[in-house]
Amino acid sequence: MAETILRAELDQAGLDGKVVVDSAGTGDWHIGDTMDPDARAALARRGHDGSAHRARQFEPSWLAGYDLVLAMDTRNLTDLRRMARGGDQTRIRLFGELGGLDAAGSRDIPDPWGGGPAEFDRVLDLLRTAAPVIAARVARQLG
Repeated sequence: MAETILRAELDQAGLDGKVVVDSAGTGDWHIGDTMDPDARAALARRGHDGSAHRARQFEPSWLAGYDLVLAMDTRNLTDLRRMARGGDQTRIRLFGELGGLDAAGSRDIPDPWGGGPAEFDRVLDLLRTAAPVIAARVARQLG
């Protein structure tokens, strides 16, 4: 869901084709699977299409190719920073932190898997709050 929402916000900011947005998990479960039906339904209710998404696992070799890597929660942040093995870890940040969710009480975006439609909607609300802030920051940096 985060990839879809962030991509839409970056497009709104006029950054279509100037920024690559990609998505992968730190674990190997669900590799190749389509997006969870509740996630796709939550996105569809808000005018987004998640049907092209396929789950992949993040590869440590990718770190060198990205200016910014966003983790959804502290556990994933720790895993990604461990993959960096002492390299430039400042490029690995929490989506919620960069998106200004500190004021809402948490920088973590919880994994809604198994929580039902209401939980997916709650997570989507967090993503939609943070994504415009991230898009504006990226636009300023590319200015």
